[in-house]
Order: sequence, then C-alpha cells, then structure tokens
Amino acid sequence: MTGALAARHRPADSFRILFVCTGNVCRSPIAERLTRHELDARLDARAAGRILVESAGTWGHEGAPMEAHAATVLDEYGVDSRNFAGRELLDEHVVLADLVLTATLDHRAQVISMGHAAGLRTFTLKEFTRLVRLIDPATLPAVGQGAEVAERARALVRAAAALRGWRPAANPEADEVDDPYGAPIGMFRNCGEEIFDALDPVMTALTGVPGPRPQDSPGAAS
Repeated sequence: MTGALAARHRPADSFRILFVCTGNVCRSPIAERLTRHELDARLDARAAGRILVESAGTWGHEGAPMEAHAATVLDEYGVDSRNFAGRELLDEHVVLADLVLTATLDHRAQVISMGHAAGLRTFTLKEFTRLVRLIDPATLPAVGQGAEVAERARALVRAAAALRGWRPAANPEADEVDDPYGAPIGMFRNCGEEIFDALDPVMTALTGVPGPRPQDSPGAAS
C-alpha cells in the first residue's frame, strides 16, 4: 500500500496511536491503558473520543490476557486493566496508525520495515518524549472541540519527525523501555513508572492540557 493510499485510510477528524512491544501483554498494554486514561482525564468526551489508542506485539500473544503484574500496576494507577486481549502486529495496524510508539529501537525498526510510509510516524516512546520536549507548544494548533485535537496531534508528529537527529539520545538504551516479562512485581512497577513519566509530557503536548502537579501524580506503589 502506498503512502497516499495509506493516508486515505486514516480519517482526518480522528487520530490513532499504536503502541508496540514484543508480546503485547506487558509494556504496550500498560502504555495503551495509561494513555487512554490520561486522554479521558484531560479532554472533554467529544475531543477524547477523536483519539483512538491501540496496541500490538511483534510476536503478539493473540487473544492473551494482560500479564497479571501489568494489570496490577495499572490498578495501582487507578487505570482500568479489564477486558484486554493481546494482538499480533499486522500490516493493517500500521496502515491505520497516525503515530506508532514502540518500546525499543528493534520494535521501531520492525514497524518501519513493514513499509506503509511508517518511518515519519514511528518512534520509540522515549524518543518521542525527548523530541516533544524540544517543541514549543505555542507553535501547535490550539485544542478546542472535535477534530481540532487530531489536527494538533498530527502537527506534533510532524514537528517531532522534523527534529529527529538534531539532538540524539545520550546512548541508544536511553530511548528504550526494558521488558519486564517474567520479572517480579517491582520490575513491573518500575516499568509502569517509566512509561507514565514518558507519556506525561506527550499527553500535555498532544492535548494542550497539563497533567497533575508532580506531588499529585499517581505513582507506582513502593
């Protein structure tokens, strides 16, 4: 599918975020549900509904439930962890996504290798956060009702893509979220906190609405 044809599959009045990890039972479900929670908290129902959030895995456990520790971490953040089913990453997921955020550089490379003009809209989560911090929010369209949030989101992705390479990470590992699969709950809590901290500035830039003050932010249980 060509880039132009793929773009026609992405409605202009909505914006779709796709999170990608390996099994789609730990990192990407946490990111998906945290993002949905933050969007619903920061935007009115109409605007929040314009942003669709999904996840999949490069070796996705099709139909599998979220890993129990991942669900526990979400519950501790006050985020709904129910009714999740893992998915294997398919071409159609990439075609429909306006922004693909991956756990690691390898996942990013795998998404880009699928084609569909995905290179300019695919980042690791922490890479995207790093680039978003360089963008002046005043240069983005103001969020109002309905499609305006999708317009702002697309402008944010374009701006981040233009900045890629200007300020690289200190080291490649700095742009990655490690896999906690099979690890104790403490590792999952660390992973959840890492994802939450990366998502917060992204959600602020995307919605134009700041999150809670640091002392009020939900945190992983100690």
